[in-house]
Amino acid sequence: MLRPEAIENDMKDKIWISELNERDEVRAGFDRSKPVQFYDTTLRDGEQAVGVVFTPDEKFEIACGLSDLGVGRIEAGFPKVSAADNQAVKRIVEAGLDSEIWGFSRAVKGDLDALIELRLKATLIEISTSDIKMKAYGFDRQKVIERATAAIGHAVDHGMKVLFFPVDSTRSELAFLREVYAAAIEAGASEVAVVDTIGACSPEAVGIIINEVRSWIGADMPLHFHGHNDFGLGTASAVAAVKAGADWVQGTVNGIGERAGNSDICETALALSCLYDVPVSLNLDQARRVASLVEKAGNYRVDGWRPVVGENLFTRESGAVANQFHIPAAIEPYSSDLVSAPRRIVLGKKSGLSSIKLKLEELGLEVAEDRHAPLLASVKEQGTAAGRLLTDDEFRNLVQGV
Repeated sequence: MLRPEAIENDMKDKIWISELNERDEVRAGFDRSKPVQFYDTTLRDGEQAVGVVFTPDEKFEIACGLSDLGVGRIEAGFPKVSAADNQAVKRIVEAGLDSEIWGFSRAVKGDLDALIELRLKATLIEISTSDIKMKAYGFDRQKVIERATAAIGHAVDHGMKVLFFPVDSTRSELAFLREVYAAAIEAGASEVAVVDTIGACSPEAVGIIINEVRSWIGADMPLHFHGHNDFGLGTASAVAAVKAGADWVQGTVNGIGERAGNSDICETALALSCLYDVPVSLNLDQARRVASLVEKAGNYRVDGWRPVVGENLFTRESGAVANQFHIPAAIEPYSSDLVSAPRRIVLGKKSGLSSIKLKLEELGLEVAEDRHAPLLASVKEQGTAAGRLLTDDEFRNLVQGV
């Protein structure tokens, strides 16, 4: 868990951000009295990414990783959807992980009964509240309220904690949205979410609606933000939500999800802790390991330049940058130690003499300094011809040639 005092005492020398971030107009407004919590929906909303299918064994392995990551709550899945999902949720519930295990349900009794049978103690209950979504489902406003309150009441009657999740709430008519929240809370919901289902809000707009909802529900009720990344602002919107008063950020590992994906929980945690000095309840030294689990199970590749988990974040090919490699703060905004990432030099078209020297040292090879330039020329020639980086073995062969 990253707390302000930990950053102050142990991490400040590993964070090399602009001093402008220290200004009051940047950092004011955040509640630093308690850590921001994370509700992970990789196993449900994340799996909705096109072509992604997690097996029950993969879901269990990811859930164990999420618990190690420090996620407060894991949305284990939607057991009503298939026997495989039911099996996965059952195994995760019975594993005794440190994270709370939550279920997912529509405002439908059958969905809830599947969760009750698995002895889940808490669930998210969703229903659409925007006019366009209600039209798509053939609902009217009265039906939405009736279905939501009936489902919440059924869950509460069976001893479940309920998080009310109004789908597309950021595009809902605010007066009606307030009415739905009030009805859900009266029916027994103990927490509520603001849901930017299609990433339709700017960060500033997210701040406005979070403030508005907070004024409706009071200071003590837990408030979640669930965002998507359709305009590339999923992390920024999550940060804005926290500043406006959200207690929980919902999102996924690697930002996996429908369309452009969800808010990325690890990106959000890194930004909050490093840029805004806000405590967060994630162990970011586990982020890359868990990201790799999700990537492998989802059978897709994370961009090498992706924040926190990208393979290339601390890898240097450019000779101009390699020349500064011995001073990480000159070329990186935070230490690789924060996310347990290796730092390394690779060789290719863009390498320089510093790259050659560092790679020789790394591999324990000795080459006279007057032979470094010819060796660099060979590296550039081979890298350009191949259109890729050289492997260490290929470099060793070039060393033998000079």
